[in-house]
Formats: sequence, structure tokens, C-alpha cells
Amino acid sequence: MYKEQRNYENLNKAIFDGAGQNDIPIILPDNPEVDNWIGFNYARGCEDPEIHGIHFFIDDYQFIRVWNQPDVYISMLRKFQAVCTPDFSTFTDFPKAIQIYNHYRKHWLGAYWQINGIRVIPTISWAGPDSYEWCFDGEPVGYTVAVSSVGTQADKESRNLFLSGYNEMLLRLQPSKIIMYGNIPDECQGNIIPVKAFQQKWRNKKK
Repeated sequence: MYKEQRNYENLNKAIFDGAGQNDIPIILPDNPEVDNWIGFNYARGCEDPEIHGIHFFIDDYQFIRVWNQPDVYISMLRKFQAVCTPDFSTFTDFPKAIQIYNHYRKHWLGAYWQINGIRVIPTISWAGPDSYEWCFDGEPVGYTVAVSSVGTQADKESRNLFLSGYNEMLLRLQPSKIIMYGNIPDECQGNIIPVKAFQQKWRNKKK
């Protein structure tokens, strides 16, 4: 009775098998093909979702509602070709507990969407090298992933952190395809599918 009544961090809706010491919900492998990508903030107004995928490479405040009210968005997201897991921030200056919590929330939503008939592509993110011990937990090996380079190339330190994590991702997950949102650093290897960031599209329109 208690388990059915509790309503905390969505545990009343589902508790998934977990990976690693933090019991990160496991995302099942899939390789959906996506024609075009739009941000979640444009999802509701999309007139042809059947030829689009949804990414969450936008500010956290624009998609926190999918965590707070996950059932509200199921029917809408199910119309799209695929949905990337939310890119909850794992900034290096965040406390470790918050970084892991955001990784957990990302995976809980991905697993929840999958059991509700949504095709999911995992979004991979990391902080510093010490995050490698948990930031890849729950990800499928050998399948499509999504990554954003936006905001990671501003200075040498940020660039090195990005490239280090990217190479660690290649080693651990061996992705078959990498959907890259933003500019692609020359050093990045793999089967990369570029997706222009909103800022790039805007600059191109103004030319």
C-alpha cells in the first residue's frame, strides 16, 4: 500500500533496473533513423512530427516540465521519429550529487519513454574525468548516441574537457553513429551526423 501511494521523484510511476553503483536506469538499445531534428521547445508546434526527431540541447528550464509531469508529454513525443534523452546539465562546478542526479533523471525519462512506445536515442554528457566512473552508466553499447559541442570550445580548458570525454565515450560505448549538435571539432572521430545548432541556423539566415 505504501509503495502505491508514494509520489516522490516519479518512483510511483516506475522503478527500473539500474546500472553502476548509483542504479542508473538502463536505456535499451535502438538505432532509429531521423530525417530532421528540432528542439523540444518547438515540438508542440511541429506540423509534421513523423519526419522529425526531438533533441533537448536547450536550457534546462525549457524542459524541466518533462520530469515534473512526464505523462503529460507522452502522446506528443510518441508522434516523432525518435526522442533524445534530456540534456540535464552536468557542469563541472556543480556538486557531484547534482551531476549524478541529473544523469539519473535523464535515464529515468529515457527508460520511461521506451516503455511507453517512444524510440529513444541517449544523449551523452560528462563533467570532468572523475565523472567517467558514472556518466556512461545505463547507456547501450554499439548504438546511436547524441552529443552537443555547444559552449565547449570557448577556451583551451573547456575544449580539452570536451575532447577527453568524447574520446572516453568512443572507448566505452563504441557508438555506431554520433549525432553531433553544434560545430564538430577537427579532433573528433567516428561516424558523425552533424546537426546545426540554433545559433548557427540564425547566423546563416542573416547572411
